Amino acid sequence: SGWAKLRKIYFHARLSRPIRSVVLTSGSRAYAGADLINGANVKALLRFEESSTPLLVKVALSAVSVANAAGNMAENPSWDFDGVADKADAEWEKELSKIRIKGSLAQKEIFYTALYHAFIQPNLFSDLNGDYQTIDYVTRRLPEGLPPHYSTFSLWDTYRAAHPLYTILQPERTGDFVNSLLRQYDDYGYLPIWQLWGQENYCMIGNHSIPVVVDAIFKGVKNIDVSKAYEAVKNSSLRAHPNAPFDIWEKYGYMPENLQSQSVSITLEVAYNDWCVAQLAKRLGKTDDYLRFEKRAQFYRNLFNPEVKFFWAKDDQGRWLTPFDPLKYGGNGGYPFTEANAWQYLWYVPHDVPGLVELMGGSKAFESKLDEFFTLATDNTEKNGNASGFIGQYAHGNEPSHHVTYLYSLAGAPAKTQYYVAKVLSEQYNNTSSGYSGNDDCGQMSSWYLFGSLGFYPVNPVGGEYVFGSPLLEEAVIALPGGKTFTVKAPRKSPDEIYIQSISLNGQAYSLRYIRHEDVMKGGTLEFKMGKKPRK
Repeated sequence: SGWAKLRKIYFHARLSRPIRSVVLTSGSRAYAGADLINGANVKALLRFEESSTPLLVKVALSAVSVANAAGNMAENPSWDFDGVADKADAEWEKELSKIRIKGSLAQKEIFYTALYHAFIQPNLFSDLNGDYQTIDYVTRRLPEGLPPHYSTFSLWDTYRAAHPLYTILQPERTGDFVNSLLRQYDDYGYLPIWQLWGQENYCMIGNHSIPVVVDAIFKGVKNIDVSKAYEAVKNSSLRAHPNAPFDIWEKYGYMPENLQSQSVSITLEVAYNDWCVAQLAKRLGKTDDYLRFEKRAQFYRNLFNPEVKFFWAKDDQGRWLTPFDPLKYGGNGGYPFTEANAWQYLWYVPHDVPGLVELMGGSKAFESKLDEFFTLATDNTEKNGNASGFIGQYAHGNEPSHHVTYLYSLAGAPAKTQYYVAKVLSEQYNNTSSGYSGNDDCGQMSSWYLFGSLGFYPVNPVGGEYVFGSPLLEEAVIALPGGKTFTVKAPRKSPDEIYIQSISLNGQAYSLRYIRHEDVMKGGTLEFKMGKKPRK
């Protein structure tokens, strides 16, 4: 892609045997014996003396220079292939042991594959000497002793469950992730939207660095300059940037489709980001900012069409666009919705579910609309390529649907949450090469499974509460900082015992529909009693 052309990847390779001959090619032209070539589609054909020992190749990478790539080779001075593999195995065993589970072999294979996927990004981006390439192509060096710099932030996806998972399992790295996000703010004036190999690619909407930063602060993640973080989230919500014309936002109280494409999705997502800014402003005693952003967080209401009971687009004159088709999909521009249709974005108000319930006409009407959502099957040929894993209009293969199974519980119908969570866990994940119903999106699909199989999920990623679903595993022991553990138990006699009959926390009856992050991090035991039928 055009973005890839802007990225620089340097490498340094070492080989265990001398090279006998070299042929370098550029396109269709070959240059025998050349030691340097410049051009496009460059390749090298290397020949070696025959030997009974394997040829070993070591490659080190850098985004800064060939010299830095060579310097990074110091991380692996050995030619002991088996020893390096054993060291990697030991490192992964340490990380994957942060949750130890009891379950079937297939459940373990799916679970640990998901945990591995969740942990392979964000990626270490700074070199061994602390150098890293900034978003504006300048080389900077981290002060000695400072933690490394990271990139690959698929934030539109990962803020939902992957980053909340990191606050439990990777709290130290979460601080490093946040500081890496803040460095883009220093160099660019606003936080990342979707950052890859150190560069912003704007491939999605909203600015979901904001919930990642705010959530980390609220959960007490260390080594974050809170004043600096607030400055970053506030200014990232005021400085206009691609797909975020904030002058239009505050003038109209929504994004008019004739002025900003993907207007409904952007209105809903920016309203959530604004709620996050408001909560941090409130925490810091910044009353004027709190009131401003809290007002903006309610702008989602301005695109709710009471006649059709869907979020829909208006122009800058306040007129509803026609025709309205809740089944028609948008991609990444040219339509009011992003990679989804009106059904899938109907539920995107994670910061104000009671307000959404009210707009729908109350809990019963809300539940009825959810019933229709999960049962309305169509053969719509206009489905976006990212939409897959359907249960009615629910599309588990893309992120806008990910929290929706849990909304039943917040509307007073937890048994339906339990039914649909169990259905997704059992039908849309398996231990084959087609084990996911969609793109893993840098660990988000995996993190949904991890939370779901534990029995709870962050519907509002910054709310500090995990809503109960239907736990899948017999037992899971989560390793926490300070040597503490949080154990989740859900013994059952048969797989069809998907309904929660009762819950206890540390041996005491527990009646809330969610568990707080702070209670998880204290350590203890959460136990579910399961049954084949919903609790009466």
